[in-house]
Amino acid sequence: MRDMKPTTEPQAHAAAISAEIRWLEQVIEARLTHFFDGTEAPFKVPTAPAHPKDTVLGALIAQTKLSTDARLVLALALAPHVNSAVLDPFYVKNSAIDRAFSQFGGHPDASAAFVPTVETALFLIAGTDTSARIAAMRLFEPDHPLRLSAGVTLTQTHPSQVSRLDLPIHRVVAFCDGTPPRPDFSPNFPARRLSTKLDWEDLILPAAVRDQLEHILAWMDNRDQLLQDWGLAKHVGRGFKALFYGPPGTGKTLTATLLGQRTGLDVYRVDLSMVVSKYIGETEKNLGLIFDMAAERDWILFFDEADALFGSRTATASSHDRYANQEVSYLLQRIEECESLVILASNLRSNIDDAFFRRFQAAVGFALPTASERLQLWRNTLSSLPVAKDVDLKKLARAHELSGAAITNIVRHAAIGTKRRGARAVTAQDISAAITAEMRKEGRTS
Repeated sequence: MRDMKPTTEPQAHAAAISAEIRWLEQVIEARLTHFFDGTEAPFKVPTAPAHPKDTVLGALIAQTKLSTDARLVLALALAPHVNSAVLDPFYVKNSAIDRAFSQFGGHPDASAAFVPTVETALFLIAGTDTSARIAAMRLFEPDHPLRLSAGVTLTQTHPSQVSRLDLPIHRVVAFCDGTPPRPDFSPNFPARRLSTKLDWEDLILPAAVRDQLEHILAWMDNRDQLLQDWGLAKHVGRGFKALFYGPPGTGKTLTATLLGQRTGLDVYRVDLSMVVSKYIGETEKNLGLIFDMAAERDWILFFDEADALFGSRTATASSHDRYANQEVSYLLQRIEECESLVILASNLRSNIDDAFFRRFQAAVGFALPTASERLQLWRNTLSSLPVAKDVDLKKLARAHELSGAAITNIVRHAAIGTKRRGARAVTAQDISAAITAEMRKEGRTS
């Protein structure tokens, strides 16, 4: 739904979904009547409603040219979330065997509501016509707009079960009120949206690093012209891959977040501990979902501590090693194909597999700030706090080699200490005590 620009009126989106569900109800009634009557006459699908193109549903149908069959699948996936009662007719029993009709598919959830499956969709589309059912299977291919643009998922809770149709809840919300789909952070979507109250001007970095970042921004701002008008599309894709490397606390995550702020794109940090699964195939599935969403919404993907998954490949001494290398190969492929900005962050440049480097368009090194940069960081961080006259920022900047994150922690600690004393301003002693605490936390001495 990346290119869709729906209306801001939630009622219009809800009305479109309501009309689509009413149509689904009509199709279910007509298909069941046709099935139980046993007639050989061709089945006629009730006419699908038209929707304004400024609604999310209307825009999706128009831009992806969804067929009537595809719309039925989407409506089935939506129904359990917005009006599960329309699926109740499928609970009719086969009196000959005293159980539900297997042709209808579905299985009950914890609330006993009917959960549509691929079988349910095939029955609505093709009835019992085997050839037509086989032809309809193309609707569930991974590259079909139902999967790529609408977000329909196929889930198996048990290997023996037919895949159930579903939509992530953020997709449902987007269809119903026009809200851009921003998934919740969960095991099913192990990526969290990054945000900051800081501005680009608050980023204290050397001129050479800033120049590299401006180069990335120039690509993001001009890529359509470079690709289309200047013909680079013959040679390169829309995506851009960058490596941020350097010690902890030197601004890698903040920089990625501010790149999103400058470009107006959402930045999602991937939690690799939730992505990597001990179950074969799960890692690729989790990462595939993230990359698919990034491609659709034009997100910036940020892999923090990327060497945990993107590190050097191992010798294949065991089946586990071979599978680990397959994961790396899969990641290489998805990064290569990704049309978004992908940023990998590592504490050490040498920790990243050499095979990745030809895929990077930029490698940006972050170092501990110099004394002059530390002075600016102290000034920026303390700018809104009442500071006593005995605080010598130049002396602090010269005396202590600290990262930007450490300085932020120190200022917070000092502010808390000031309040604990009941004082009105942060003193040099407050800052000194905070520096000692920060150094101790890092295993150093002040």
